[in-house]
Amino acid sequence: MKKIAKLSLVAAVAVAGLTSANAQPLEEAIKNVDVSGSVVYRYNDYSNDETDKSSTQNNYKVALNLSSKVNEDVKFNSRFIVGGDDSGFATLDSSANNDQNVNATLSHAYFGYTGIANTTVNVGKQGLTTPWTVAIDSDNNEQTGTGALALSSVGPVTLAAAYFNQTNLDKSTDAKIGDTAVKGLLDGSDDIVTVGAIAALGPVTADAWYLDMNDVFDTYTIGAKADFDLSGVKLGVDARWASLSFDDSNDDNSIAKIMLTGKVGIVNAKVLYAATDKDGGLTALDNDAVTTVNGWNTTVNGKADADYWQTTLGVNILSNLNLSANYNNLQYVNGTSDIEEEELYAQLVYKMSKNFSTYVRYGTYTKENTTSNTDINDDTRGRLQVEYTF
Repeated sequence: MKKIAKLSLVAAVAVAGLTSANAQPLEEAIKNVDVSGSVVYRYNDYSNDETDKSSTQNNYKVALNLSSKVNEDVKFNSRFIVGGDDSGFATLDSSANNDQNVNATLSHAYFGYTGIANTTVNVGKQGLTTPWTVAIDSDNNEQTGTGALALSSVGPVTLAAAYFNQTNLDKSTDAKIGDTAVKGLLDGSDDIVTVGAIAALGPVTADAWYLDMNDVFDTYTIGAKADFDLSGVKLGVDARWASLSFDDSNDDNSIAKIMLTGKVGIVNAKVLYAATDKDGGLTALDNDAVTTVNGWNTTVNGKADADYWQTTLGVNILSNLNLSANYNNLQYVNGTSDIEEEELYAQLVYKMSKNFSTYVRYGTYTKENTTSNTDINDDTRGRLQVEYTF
């Protein structure tokens, strides 16, 4: 984060809490304020040959984080988002609508206390920092809640505990059970309790978590990942298992996944496999959470009896320019039907500088009911994304 050189008077008042009772020079009010954020523009162009329909969308998300030092032990943190109502993209359909303005919302407003050695306690409106949710995401939706989160380190182990008395899960989740949205099953006023432990043991980092949403579900996960450098060959392993059970259902939702990555010279590769329980595969409240697997147009989250493969082979054309070929295959059961989804696309990533990058994707996406041998989607899809962070 960077110290800001100047700030409008209105913003300074909002951040520093200036009133007639505690008025102070503007320079004093802003000297302990840090600012960071991100700006993302995404253009999607999708067409479906099966339905003869197409769509083009402009997507925007701007996030601004402000952190103000209250005293030696306390900081006030806030996050403002210009985007969608769920703290995700503001999507403007360029094929059907005119240009429109989008909303600005307050996403975070909490105090961080560090007065206890090796401990941080955040109290207020903040991101849901759990393996099942995404607390901060520059280019997608985010999960937030009001409550308290405590993190304390003891040697190589970090312990976490949190309680939230309300969340935005009834609006921000993009998870589905089959083709049914999970939003209708969640209530943002339900309490959430979670505990976790993270251990850094040499090249291996392991974690274990438990979360309960009052009268809705409980879930737990264990995971481990490691990175190795063997004579210039960089290898990575990431494995996880998660289970989620609804209080009013006997169905088991679980996932087991493992990912292998490698990099040698200018070549990089990834192979990932995930499998879900025959009863269900809903193991995350955000498709980008670590307790599931997400592709470009495919996700294993909420898919029962699924087998999901992701493969990537890339090459660095330049030190800041990577070209890759990506193939993902997902097979699962939806009701009485067997479904198969496939996506094949090329991606070009250009990192112009550390804080400015862009990528272009182009490929195909197909979805087929293999039980009835019926095509559901046969798409050609393209995307351009530009991201700036500060």
